[in-house]
Amino acid sequence: MAEHRRGANLPSIGGFNRTVVLDAVRRSPDGLSRVELASRTGLSAQTVSNVTRFLIEAGMIVESGTVVAGRGKPRTILRLEPGSRYAVGVHVDPAVVTYVLLDLAGTVVAASTTSTPTADDPSEVVRTIGSAVDGLIADAGVDVDGVLGVGIASPGPIDVDAGIVVDPPFLPRWRDVPLRDALAEATGHPVLLEKDVTAAAVGEMFLAGESSARNFAFVYFGTGFGVGLVVDHEPVRGVGSNAGDAGHIMVDQRSLAGTPDGSGTRGEVGAAVAPDRLVRIARERGVALTAGSQGSLDAVDRAWDELAEAIDAGDEAAVALAAEAGTVMGDAAVVIVNLLDIDRVVFGGPFWSRIASAALPAARAAIVGSPLLVPKHPVDVVESDRGADVAAVGAACLVLDAALSPRASGLLIRR
Repeated sequence: MAEHRRGANLPSIGGFNRTVVLDAVRRSPDGLSRVELASRTGLSAQTVSNVTRFLIEAGMIVESGTVVAGRGKPRTILRLEPGSRYAVGVHVDPAVVTYVLLDLAGTVVAASTTSTPTADDPSEVVRTIGSAVDGLIADAGVDVDGVLGVGIASPGPIDVDAGIVVDPPFLPRWRDVPLRDALAEATGHPVLLEKDVTAAAVGEMFLAGESSARNFAFVYFGTGFGVGLVVDHEPVRGVGSNAGDAGHIMVDQRSLAGTPDGSGTRGEVGAAVAPDRLVRIARERGVALTAGSQGSLDAVDRAWDELAEAIDAGDEAAVALAAEAGTVMGDAAVVIVNLLDIDRVVFGGPFWSRIASAALPAARAAIVGSPLLVPKHPVDVVESDRGADVAAVGAACLVLDAALSPRASGLLIRR
């Protein structure tokens, strides 16, 4: 049975007990009876009764049928009401901004994209993103009062305390953009700002439900290369919430070096698998790519779509290149596995999802078969099923997680 967080019966922490109960119901797709809730959460029967009454009145859970369990009165089953609350996720990528609307169960109910605005005028950035958020909610026909908030996933570095996007390397004009507070004012919703790789890891953890791993690394392959980390069910953010910059890990890039004498066999993984570099190598190997020759991010993204089509069509050069990229990323992941002694590695991101069919088996082989692998336990290597929108989905999950997941640290008395 999956581990469940324990509650407490002190009346002063009623809000915590509500999240304990709601989290338990959310993680049980088949629903739970009040007796089962008391057993799983450690709350008294009276506390469970009071909390479930509140959640039913709030529309967040519903009574859904009964079951007979031995002698006595049939038990009423409680299930989550997904359409009672929503969260918006925004992923700021150098090429495109992606927006998703998730219901309480984490299901995407609406999505849209806009071109990434330049940050020469920060107010224009806020207007563009704010209008897209408002339009997403309106087009979905969702009651605005049912939206819990907006999560933003941004390339780092970020200043979480100030809510500022500091100076992302692939967004040269985005310097000190005060995105969080300005967007909160523009939309009227609470806004959370998170680094994209951390947001992706939070989404993976939140949506896994009962099968959520305690410890895992999320290898994120987008315009840049990063790793989101979860240790003991908590995302690793670091002192400044900028953990995860793994692009400088040194790897053997012999297969991608492109030099017959084998020179340049060691290099940084981020540079080795940079999408624009892989597009260039694909052309050199004869893969028919018509887009991306001018080198802009939009053009590289279109060329990546063509590379994905070539992989799906069985183009040997395209398949081999994707496998080589997967091997290089897998080699980098071994460093993380050794460092943290984790047993699960998840690959995902907007550029990963399009080459995964060829890259994932190679990455898995590179990790589990590495002569440098220290842990002796099995390591599960999988692909995220969140698709190319994983960072935006993760950003929305930040909001859901903040609202629904109990945090024992919130019970501490602060002087």
